[in-house]
Amino acid sequence: MEVKNFAIWDYVVFAALFFVSSGIGVFFAIKERKKATSREFLVGGRQMSFGPVALSLTASFMSAVTVLGTPSEVYRFGASFTVFFIAYLFVIILTSELFLPVFYRSGITSTYEYLQLRFNKPVRYAATVIYIVQTILYTGVVVYAPALALNQVTGFDLWGSVFATGIVCTFYCTLGGLKAVVWTDAFQMVVMFVGFLTVLIQGSTHAGGFHNVLEQSTNGSRLHIFDFDVDPLRRHTFWTITVGGTFTWLGIYGVNQSTIQRCISCKTEKHAKLALYFNLLGLWIILVCAVFSGLIMYSHFKDCDPWTSGIISAPDQLMPYFVMEIFATMPGLPGLFVACAFSGTLSTVAASINALATVTFEDFVKSCFPHLSDKLSTWISKGLCLLFGVMCTSMAVAASVLGGVVQASLSIHGMCGGPMLGLFSLGILFPFVNWKGALGGLLTGIILSFWVAIGAFIYPAPASKTWPLPLSTDQCIKSNVTATGSPVLSSRPAIADTWYSISYLYYSAVGCLGCIAAGVIISLLTGCQRGEDIQPLLIRPVCNLFCFWSKKYKTLCWCGVQHDSGTEQENLENGSAWKQGAESVLQNGLRRESLVHVPGYDPKDKSYNNMAFEITHF
Repeated sequence: MEVKNFAIWDYVVFAALFFVSSGIGVFFAIKERKKATSREFLVGGRQMSFGPVALSLTASFMSAVTVLGTPSEVYRFGASFTVFFIAYLFVIILTSELFLPVFYRSGITSTYEYLQLRFNKPVRYAATVIYIVQTILYTGVVVYAPALALNQVTGFDLWGSVFATGIVCTFYCTLGGLKAVVWTDAFQMVVMFVGFLTVLIQGSTHAGGFHNVLEQSTNGSRLHIFDFDVDPLRRHTFWTITVGGTFTWLGIYGVNQSTIQRCISCKTEKHAKLALYFNLLGLWIILVCAVFSGLIMYSHFKDCDPWTSGIISAPDQLMPYFVMEIFATMPGLPGLFVACAFSGTLSTVAASINALATVTFEDFVKSCFPHLSDKLSTWISKGLCLLFGVMCTSMAVAASVLGGVVQASLSIHGMCGGPMLGLFSLGILFPFVNWKGALGGLLTGIILSFWVAIGAFIYPAPASKTWPLPLSTDQCIKSNVTATGSPVLSSRPAIADTWYSISYLYYSAVGCLGCIAAGVIISLLTGCQRGEDIQPLLIRPVCNLFCFWSKKYKTLCWCGVQHDSGTEQENLENGSAWKQGAESVLQNGLRRESLVHVPGYDPKDKSYNNMAFEITHF
């Protein structure tokens, strides 16, 4: 493959991204030096507004895998990815109306604190360990995979970009904390959008206008968006994307520490919800840009596919190769696209490092040493950022020798996210589930999701379910590369063509539903949790939506939880911090002093706020 090297201006543009990102970290380190508390460092003092948090959320979950991978998916499989519009909408509504109110009003910093309040410490620690391992592994791959794709097409130095990413992210996370991460993400989100915009404008110009792109995409069957086939083995259909995509992204958004940490850093619950809904607009914009980039790329390569012709060796290299072609005579713009891709990487890595430091400090350090001074807590938090920065970068190095395992590693995010979503759903939606059901459900969900994902890795789905749309090489210059055909399937167990062949988007649903089913059954067999022992703010009484017509049935569905005790109502009316009643003591060995107060309610703003933490939590 011919490698088209960067010009000096490309490196200047790319270096500017790292310089500005580092500068933001230094700025907040100086600006906030007199507020040296772990609270300021890890959750931004809980006084962030919704604008930068919304941009940060979008940037954090639109990694370089999205920038490089989504256009490639659209190029090969068509614009059915557009249906993620619906999945994103469901995810944001459920996160803001179901999960966020519980986390925000509980006054927690780590989402896994909730599991101790609702169940017990072993459940909390089990979930935390799974999250830490999953995030380190995923973050390492997020750093390495795009660096490899860009290196093989543009000649951009592989290890230089890997170590630069790790060092810069660790630098501004360690110096500036969450505020630096959020504002840097906001800047990187703008870079991502500008990078996509330049590709869209130049690409459509090369194709002879946008109407030509749509016409050629239609002729190539790339605009067949809605496929209502209910076959769960099909890779992308309307149902796999809306149902499976909702479960997958809800595991990433609804209960993920990185998301919730940003939301609870907002000054009020209203700001947190606004951040999520404005983030939805960001997700839609990036999705539209990625989909149209894929369509423009198809229009450009419709007669000579560089993947099947052997010009490039992997689909992830399509987008960089396309960019190097259309900007061949425009130095600096390829660097802008690489800055766009690495903005996604930087934001994801920074969010992961900050979230890892937070859960480790809150779930392990503070549990073992509850009386640390503010100064020492801050230094420990910074040390944890440094530690996890080194670990994530080291994981990127390890990813280089894993070979085919990298593909499996990318699936771990969804494989762990489903069972974790199921675990939190058990706590929030099912008051009668006890800690035994929670642990048993989590283990069951992990086993099921890993079983199906690892089985699919060993026995890939039949080509008829995953083969891309037709790609032409008619006008390619003939080379000695042998065309690859459909893989020959050796002897396969019967389960390989059913269970192992389900769409990868259903992995999260399998883990979540398996966790919920097992948790409910185990709780019924071992004795249900007494509702009187559960704080009402730890449960979301969604049954009220379905039983609004009968107070009797609503009370029955509450399973003994005192939602009508007046505690929450008094909190709404008086704006006072919710306090635990003398006789409402959590079971399972939870210490009374570890219970947190919830923020007060501001009747003027009609939203909970974080001001109560000034006295009660820190």
